[in-house]
Amino acid sequence: MRLLIVNPNTSAGVTARIDAAAQSVAQPGDHFVTISAAFGPPLIVDKNDAEQATEGVLKAIADYDETVDGIVLASFGDTGAARVRAAYPHLPVVGIAEAAFREVRRIGGPFAIVTFAAEVAGPLVEKAAEHGAAAELIRVASPPGPLLHAAADVADKMCAELRDLCLECASEGAQSIVLGGGPLAGLAGRVSSECPVAIVDGTQAAIAQLRASLP
Repeated sequence: MRLLIVNPNTSAGVTARIDAAAQSVAQPGDHFVTISAAFGPPLIVDKNDAEQATEGVLKAIADYDETVDGIVLASFGDTGAARVRAAYPHLPVVGIAEAAFREVRRIGGPFAIVTFAAEVAGPLVEKAAEHGAAAELIRVASPPGPLLHAAADVADKMCAELRDLCLECASEGAQSIVLGGGPLAGLAGRVSSECPVAIVDGTQAAIAQLRASLP
């Protein structure tokens, strides 16, 4: 399976984290390439950021000259999904929010989202509603206070806080927990052994779903 994984943010550090999360679930014969948007914001927070990032995503894909079986859009805005699908109708295109919420619906029951900053909580709630998962969402949890770290560093600098939030959400009845945001790619593998419920990594969920759907 040959996949192009696009980080719609331009942070090289976040792209590296997304790539590591993807490569950790690769199987023999898989070829995953992870790239950043050609231009745009280092972290997508609002709609203006998303519009700029979409153009960067389209340019990055257009510049990539290898054959692929599918495309993963590795931001929780599923940034650019509609336009990428329109431009590449022959390829399956999966956003990591779409994949994560599909996975929590498969697991069933109430779920929570754990993210790294309060300012991204609102868009995550909207995304859950867009993907038909709002009724089961019990909480979006984030550390208090402003974001003090670069996007590429939050998974390391805030690992303990994010793990504790996952444990809180599980104690409140969540049957699964989505890690909300591309910068948290790969964190599930570090905290899942300490949490009694499933921790969903959107990038890895997208890869698994493409694997199941491709011939």
